[in-house]
Amino acid sequence: MNPTRRPLRPIKTRETPLAWRRSTPRRRSLPAAHCRRARPALARDLHAGAWTTMGLVGGLLGFGLGLPLGLAAACLVYLRFFAPRRHPQDPVIRPLRDLDYETLQTMVHDIPLWVKYPDYERIDWMNKFICDMWPFLDKAICKIIRGVAKPICDQYVGKYGIESIEFGNLTLGALPPTLQGIKVYEMREKELVIEPVIRWASIANVTVNVKVHSFKLSAQLLDLHIMLTPRATLKPLVPSFPCFASVCVSLMEKPHVDFGLKFLGGDVMAIPGLYRFVQEQISKQIAILYHWPKVIEVPILDGASGATKKPVGVLHVKVVRAMNLPKMDLLGKSDPYVKLRLSGERLPSKKTSVKMSNLNPEWNEHFRLVVKNPETQVLELQMFDWEKVKMHDKMGVQVIPLRLLTPYESKLFTLDLLRSMNPNDQQNKKNRGKLAVELTFDPFREENSTSPLISDGEGNISLKRDVPDGGGVLLVSVENAEDVEGKRHTNPYAVVLFRGEKRETKVIRKARDPRWNEEFQFVVDEAPMDEKIHIEIRSRRRRLLPFRTQESLGHVNINLVDVVNNGRINEKYHLINSRNGKLQLEIKWNTV
Repeated sequence: MNPTRRPLRPIKTRETPLAWRRSTPRRRSLPAAHCRRARPALARDLHAGAWTTMGLVGGLLGFGLGLPLGLAAACLVYLRFFAPRRHPQDPVIRPLRDLDYETLQTMVHDIPLWVKYPDYERIDWMNKFICDMWPFLDKAICKIIRGVAKPICDQYVGKYGIESIEFGNLTLGALPPTLQGIKVYEMREKELVIEPVIRWASIANVTVNVKVHSFKLSAQLLDLHIMLTPRATLKPLVPSFPCFASVCVSLMEKPHVDFGLKFLGGDVMAIPGLYRFVQEQISKQIAILYHWPKVIEVPILDGASGATKKPVGVLHVKVVRAMNLPKMDLLGKSDPYVKLRLSGERLPSKKTSVKMSNLNPEWNEHFRLVVKNPETQVLELQMFDWEKVKMHDKMGVQVIPLRLLTPYESKLFTLDLLRSMNPNDQQNKKNRGKLAVELTFDPFREENSTSPLISDGEGNISLKRDVPDGGGVLLVSVENAEDVEGKRHTNPYAVVLFRGEKRETKVIRKARDPRWNEEFQFVVDEAPMDEKIHIEIRSRRRRLLPFRTQESLGHVNINLVDVVNNGRINEKYHLINSRNGKLQLEIKWNTV
């Protein structure tokens, strides 16, 4: 046995009954004097470590706070004392003959478009008008800006420590916008397209003061320069003042916007790189919202005017019978018939047949009327007593609001006839009989935007619609004619013939280029796929003798298959049997 090794002693464990381990000597306690000498050294080490950690954390915090504060201070000092300053001055106007070649080369971009492009018109009279009105327009526009901005700013007062937001100075400057040229497009549609070029180098001064936690901060907008090329479309043109229903505005090019922005007395836009970044972002955001083909539409005429309404469906009216009608003739009974029309329409009323000597007539006659606004329109019913010689006597009236109808559902109405629609009329209490009518409203089908495109093999592509079975409404709009001339007189009017129905426009006297803008409606039971519509231009002259002389100025026959397949055509046709005559037509097909 090695004498240096400690003796081993047996212990009991769970695995084996006997195991060996080294004998562990007992721990000896240190003297008290040694412990007292070790405690101060340990305290000094702990104190030094704590100070080291605090120094490291403090350094990091100081760097994190000092760096942005230092950059902000440096930026303010640069903006305040070293940044280039803007000095707005009135422009110097000099004749072109006094400028040298190099100066003229730099000014080519600023030459008005009516000088460079022949299709732009010069409108100095409009610039003169704006210049004279600008002092008053400036105050009016600034007043509107204050009124619009006040409720928006009030939403933020009381939040984020903001105590007040108000305008200090607000003026658009003494220089008005200038129209460098304007272009007007002639369109076949009922619309007017205008493209002005606007340049505005203003000396605007807009100051906004914000009070945050008793500190007053101010931001100032200076020297606003804008160049825009908008397109304004006035459509549709209607016979109600101001003669267009809405204005659609879009930008044809990206706008150029330049301005100065001062914050705490320094020009923020003088920071290197910030000016170009802000200018690009503003142009980009404006282009995203308004760059063509995106359009912002401003309605001018509301739907209640009736001028902007388009047909939306067909009203089927069945005049069934009348009961207990009063006796209107002295020696007989009554000869009743019914006239019906929709409110807001200038079309002639439809009427039933006359039932002779009958106080309980039965008609069972069907009529179809084109509906433009089912929420506001009403069906007007009038019953008359037919007279051979004198004026027909009115037996009673009644109306039915179309809003009471459910689409595609028939509804029977039994109405008490009244003397008038005045609720204060005492004569309405008198019994005038009853009238039974049955109404059904069929809205037009919406156009399918996913219709397939078809090609004729020659590069021409058109939209093919699925033509549903059933009837609809054919709308024929006679717009205008050009270069029509008669041999003896030229008082043109248009005659439309379709399925035996004849419609005429008004006569325009002594006109070679007449403009009618009249629309005719034909309600049919099935789509006119294999039919034609005949339109003829005639001239009429009234003489002192009791007869009229008429003369044909030309005609045109139009196949309706393209109208049914495409839903609409708007074309200019050459008149047959006319030297140079042309006719502008718009034809639409709506199915129910």
